[in-house]
Amino acid sequence: MFTPHSFGAALTMMIATAICWGSWANTYKGAKNYRFELFYWDYAIGIFLAALLYGHTLGNIHHDATSLINNLHDADASNIGWALLAGAIFNLANLLLVAGIDMAGLATAFPVSIGIALAVGVILSYVQQPKGNGAMLSAGVASAIVAVVLDGKAYGQLATAKEISRKSILVCVISGVLMGLWAPFSTRALTHGRALGPYAVVIFLTLGALLSCFVWNLYLMKKPLVGEPVKFSGFFNAPRSGHALGLLGGLIWSTGTVLSLVAANYAGVAISYAIGQSAPMVAALWGVVAWHEFDGANIKTKAFLALMFVFYVLAILLVMRAMTTG
Repeated sequence: MFTPHSFGAALTMMIATAICWGSWANTYKGAKNYRFELFYWDYAIGIFLAALLYGHTLGNIHHDATSLINNLHDADASNIGWALLAGAIFNLANLLLVAGIDMAGLATAFPVSIGIALAVGVILSYVQQPKGNGAMLSAGVASAIVAVVLDGKAYGQLATAKEISRKSILVCVISGVLMGLWAPFSTRALTHGRALGPYAVVIFLTLGALLSCFVWNLYLMKKPLVGEPVKFSGFFNAPRSGHALGLLGGLIWSTGTVLSLVAANYAGVAISYAIGQSAPMVAALWGVVAWHEFDGANIKTKAFLALMFVFYVLAILLVMRAMTTG
């Protein structure tokens, strides 16, 4: 299988993870008049198909013990179960995140949810796989959390910002806690006993996510957090553009996850996850460049935004330092 063999290659993959994780939500934002519960079926199918594609290509480059097929034959069945569980947890977290985007907007939902996920995921992953300098990693996580808070402050200054309800914030907080929990389960599948390789973990992670849609997503279709109940017939009546954007969103997220777990072979899951969760910085860039969310913003808003980027760069530098001094 393909894995990085240098610091530069691993770091490039982790930064690409942040780009992917911070970009996929644009596909939902671009899918006009398409309920998120229906969009999510396309997204879940997309992440699984992309995982299969990467597994049977990059995961099978070298036909040795690490190749996808040989790894699946050798791995403990319990690790497959951990990866499936990680996928089910991730899927509920992500569904709540998309609901939060629907309720409070991308600007608010992303920073709140991912900020909490960053702290929870890094701490629990580091406990299981203490790779890298813990003090430097903690400082990097703290800087990233400050950046997330500044991101939320910047969006909160906008005149067009939505009035945020307690319910939407609670949904985002629960999403963040759950989003931080899937990484430790995937870490266990990667590191314990006859472990799964990163490509196999992503396949079972995304399969768990897809299968759990028949529980989580069907429930939210019947009892939605926003709007009226949704009928499955709406999925088949949706425009092709909506389906295409959902599949594309899944491809983008799955690409980032493959890169994150493959890079973790070199850097450790906690470090790889920490850099990948710089995603709100990327989302903010999309807001500035593509969606023009900051057009006409006041000086205070621009100051928060500038400081957010400074703290994210600092976070990445500290995590890089954690990789080289651990």
